[in-house]
Amino acid sequence: MKMSFETLGLGPKLLQSIEESGYTEPTPIQKEAIPQILEGHDLTGIAQTGTGKTAAFTLPMLQTLERLNREGGRRRQTRALVISPTRELVVQIHDNVKAYAKHLPLKVATVYGGVGEGPQKQALRNGYELVIATPGRLMDLMDQGCADFSGLEYLVLDEADRMLDMGFLPNIRRIVKDLPKKGRQTLLFSATLSRPIEKLTKEFQFKPRKVEIGRRSNPADTVEQIIHEVPKPKKIHLLKHLLQNNDLYSVLVFTRTKYGADRVAKQLARSQISSGAIHSNRSQTQRARALQDFKDGKTRVLVATDIAARGIDVEGITHVINFDFPPHAEDYVHRIGRTGRAQAVGHAISFITSEDHGALRTLERMIRKTIPRVRPRGFSVSAEVSPVTDRSKRGQGFNPKGRNRSEGGGSNRRRRRSGQPRVGR
Repeated sequence: MKMSFETLGLGPKLLQSIEESGYTEPTPIQKEAIPQILEGHDLTGIAQTGTGKTAAFTLPMLQTLERLNREGGRRRQTRALVISPTRELVVQIHDNVKAYAKHLPLKVATVYGGVGEGPQKQALRNGYELVIATPGRLMDLMDQGCADFSGLEYLVLDEADRMLDMGFLPNIRRIVKDLPKKGRQTLLFSATLSRPIEKLTKEFQFKPRKVEIGRRSNPADTVEQIIHEVPKPKKIHLLKHLLQNNDLYSVLVFTRTKYGADRVAKQLARSQISSGAIHSNRSQTQRARALQDFKDGKTRVLVATDIAARGIDVEGITHVINFDFPPHAEDYVHRIGRTGRAQAVGHAISFITSEDHGALRTLERMIRKTIPRVRPRGFSVSAEVSPVTDRSKRGQGFNPKGRNRSEGGGSNRRRRRSGQPRVGR
């Protein structure tokens, strides 16, 4: 049975904005979370990336802020604080809030590093109703006495798992310590429910309700995943080869390091493949420009590191390519969650070298699934690569004993391309 946003208890102005944004039916996390947040419960929301978590906490929060304004409640005080790990995510949440609250008389401020402090200080002093912030810059401004959170109604910890991974827990503890406890509703959202996250809920929340959508740490069912075995020196050649296929028209490529992201983007540019790079060494202006060019379709490929990519929320990403396979299974889940959104089918392609076998086995145990090993069509894979044994795929192109010399005869020299790569199958 379908559920509409009207049944969730949202007001007419919010419903109008939702309709104008093109949304007709709430996602599972929204169906479960919004009514409980409106009832005043602390809540822990666990759902994969791209499932509508931002709207799940934003919509009921905006509803409450509108009601308080209507009732003539406290003015010129910050009533809601959202903490998120990266500048890009802060901007993304702000964009969503602007869309949902465009018919509401609310003032919203963003607080993050990489830009001047002046306007952010002024916004905090003026008591903007909603503040969206990264932990580092927020703590700096609080230490300077710029913020008044005495009237705080909501605290939201967004992407809590990532904030822990990035080492922000001490900052968050300092911030929360200075926030009022009485009357504060605390919402925590995460892609995974690990033991550290469970500990965090006990520390910051009061009798929280829990909403968990889908299996823990499992990639979305709408993402088709494959593995390409390739020696490290040939990865860039394989990437260029795959990008000959015009079906790969909006591609997010992940590297392990900032240097690697820049190197891959430059090599793609030399081959006349439009690309940009985004990582923590880039200025905020550079990161924003690269992301906007990717959103607008000016660049076909965006190369990113894990930290920077947390703020990437772009519709229509067709493929995620793990140029460097992530050492942690959770990062893999976050990465491929950037495609296959809104029930669209996405594709995740991972390049595997001999160094990645252990991480791959750990991932497959966690997701309880064997990812198919597929030879890239029309591309010579070196015999130096020892394939990961995949007993379920015998007879489908891989020798389980690792004698994979039929293509290329052990030579690293590039062969003439023939045909297009097989993607997602």
